[in-house]
Amino acid sequence: MIGRMRIAVTGSNGKVGRAAVARLLADGHDVIGFDLDGTRGAGFTRVELSDYGQTLDALLGVTARHDGVDALVHLAAIPVNGLVPDATTFHHNMAVSFNVFHGAHRAGIRTIVYASSINAMGYPFDEPPPYLPLDEEHTAANNTYGLGKVLEEAMAGQLVRWDPAFSITALRFTNVVDEYSSFARAGELDYRRDLLGSYVDVRDAALAISLALDRASPGFEVYNVAASDTGLTIPSAQLAAAWFPGVPLRKELGEFETLLSIDKAADRLGYVPRHLWREN
Repeated sequence: MIGRMRIAVTGSNGKVGRAAVARLLADGHDVIGFDLDGTRGAGFTRVELSDYGQTLDALLGVTARHDGVDALVHLAAIPVNGLVPDATTFHHNMAVSFNVFHGAHRAGIRTIVYASSINAMGYPFDEPPPYLPLDEEHTAANNTYGLGKVLEEAMAGQLVRWDPAFSITALRFTNVVDEYSSFARAGELDYRRDLLGSYVDVRDAALAISLALDRASPGFEVYNVAASDTGLTIPSAQLAAAWFPGVPLRKELGEFETLLSIDKAADRLGYVPRHLWREN
């Protein structure tokens, strides 16, 4: 287990950011949030991360806040397509991630955990996946948000080559939920098809971040992060056959087992989702 660290969290006021900050504080770490919005105080600094100068300066130190950080959790981004024009989504997210990754490298921060996405795996799966459950070996982008995530992963993979001590972990989050009203549709066959039926509770997303920091090692790794079940009441094997006829199954599926494989995260990080919609 790692000891107490000072951890910077970009996007600290977002859905996952708030949960991650709460989790890391509960773990005993010191946390400084970097975002455009947040509560004034010792745990937050307003930073325009699309500005490299601001980003690097904030990582190096902020008077009355910190004089350096031990690790970085990067969650800041335009979170989905459609909020702004597609090119804006791509340009903004790529610039922010470059600024954060390269700034951390220059600042001597050697541990980064960041949010990748199911969008880097072929979402919304109009083109069927090559196999199920789908694991981290498959990479495909079908929108500008996803293209940014694929390129962020490629960038991270190259940056760790520059420094043998550098550790970057990409967490491919599926749809992160903090309430379950939409799960009233769980019996409908078309519900969550574009997500392979998957979801993850925001508290389990924060758990994965905590575990990834704890188990970080030099190099670049990618992990899927989802709940252990689907978000439907239809058995998983039936979903796979209906949604993607002819796509091979790599193993026999449990009744409601996730079609977005979390086996790697379970094996290497000890990730076991604790918050499932069926228990809420």
